[in-house]
Amino acid sequence: MSLLPYALARPFLFGMDAEAAHELTMDMLARGQRTPLQWAWCNDTVSDPVTLAGLRFPNRVGLAAGLDKNARCIDGLAAMGFGFVEVGTVTPKGQPGNPKPRMFRLPQARALINRLGFNNEGLDAFIANVQQSQVRRQGKPLLLGLNIGKNASTPIEDATRDYLTCLEGVYPHADYVTVNISSPNTQNLRALQSDEALDGLLGAVAGHREKLAAAQGRRVPIFVKIAPDLSEEQVSVIAATLQRHGMDGVIATNTTISRDAVQGLPHAAETGGLSGAPVLAASNAVIAQLRAALGPAFPIIGVGGVMSAEDAVSKIRAGADLVQIYTGLIYEGPTLIGRAARAIQAMR
Repeated sequence: MSLLPYALARPFLFGMDAEAAHELTMDMLARGQRTPLQWAWCNDTVSDPVTLAGLRFPNRVGLAAGLDKNARCIDGLAAMGFGFVEVGTVTPKGQPGNPKPRMFRLPQARALINRLGFNNEGLDAFIANVQQSQVRRQGKPLLLGLNIGKNASTPIEDATRDYLTCLEGVYPHADYVTVNISSPNTQNLRALQSDEALDGLLGAVAGHREKLAAAQGRRVPIFVKIAPDLSEEQVSVIAATLQRHGMDGVIATNTTISRDAVQGLPHAAETGGLSGAPVLAASNAVIAQLRAALGPAFPIIGVGGVMSAEDAVSKIRAGADLVQIYTGLIYEGPTLIGRAARAIQAMR
């Protein structure tokens, strides 16, 4: 169990600028992982295995992409008790992201707004960091997802090139790869969710995956991450496109551009993606629509608004097979992981 209650650290972190607190925390995890300092945040991993997309997940609670964009802290995050950890989003070339300030807390709503914009050090640095991780070499059952995107400077009509470059780079190192087409913070990115664009992108990704699988003797599952700001008709089109191109799963959902639930609060008018408690209902609605469209066997990872064990259970009841946490970790700390995993385990 963790030696440092998060309740003691949170007031200090929340007294800082949100992005500065994030960077400080990630630096601490990077420096402390694989050392005795890791006992400050480590937790037992709940054993609740499930097999999806040919992968055996140790439990149903994972880390969402975006927290560890450069894959610096895989071992430190694994020590918190996650069944799977997703890192990235990585782009072919390093990029600074959008101008600061670009991350804001809305504590009254237990929410965040960010417009980071895929800030990362680029594919080569990302892969080098993944290779330094030791947790899976030590026989731990943790699964690792690698999340890929496009550079901001790449025209949307050339986006497929960036995704294929990243897919080829991360493929040997991933348990699964996530194609992120739903961040609101890269101009025009969400246009890739439209019918024709998505069909072209996923067709190219599927074809390149088959070439990589033949060359490397290993077929890595591919998931697609979508937005909560979609109509039922759009969700139906996406579901059909995922199945048509042999995608292995879907992650629902990314952050929202809606501000209906936070109107009038400080920072509510900031541009970017809203995450945390206000996203739960919209995310669960998309999950339920996907489950109805995809049938009972297609893997769905639910993410968005998991701030409690009950929220995690609500995702499973909506139709998700697994859940991911990000903003809940910032507000509640690492003990949320075990609480959520045990609550889901108790459903059966």
